Amino acid sequence: MRRPAIALSALALAFLVVPFGPASAQAPAAPAQAAAIDQPIGKVATLDGSATIERKAVVATLASAATGPINAKIGDFVYIGDILQTAPVSKLGVVFTDGTALNMLASARMELNEFVYQPDGKWNSSMFNAVRGTFTFIGGKMAKAGNMRVNTTAATLGIRGTTAHIVIGEDGSVRFSTLVEEKQ
Repeated sequence: MRRPAIALSALALAFLVVPFGPASAQAPAAPAQAAAIDQPIGKVATLDGSATIERKAVVATLASAATGPINAKIGDFVYIGDILQTAPVSKLGVVFTDGTALNMLASARMELNEFVYQPDGKWNSSMFNAVRGTFTFIGGKMAKAGNMRVNTTAATLGIRGTTAHIVIGEDGSVRFSTLVEEKQ
């Protein structure tokens, strides 16, 4: 029985799956000065229903120091350390400064741990921690030329220039697939 080589090749090119472990063992560290924690890394582009943004890090540029989660609105900036969470029957879309698009479906939760992007930089990298729910990433410039990683309960996924679909169940199970666009 012959296996479909195209599907396996697409999966191999799309993801680099690394056993779950400390981020420092998986990639070289970016210079500390390369990313300022008070600079936005993305913006809420779409929102259907409701979602919250919990600010874990101190963001000096914000006018008010809100405690606890804030209700997300289209146009809100997101920062390193933010935790994004969608309510039941909701969807949230975020576009990052490198052009990466993140879509989160109902009852999803993700932490934006690391994001360093400079258009001509050599140390571009990101690390997002997907806790639960359904996520779709459409890789931007960092995915094609940098180190874009998503932590899950089962593995760390390296996204390399394709569209990734990740589902993390309430029991911690993880399913992922790539979405391949057919050329016509």
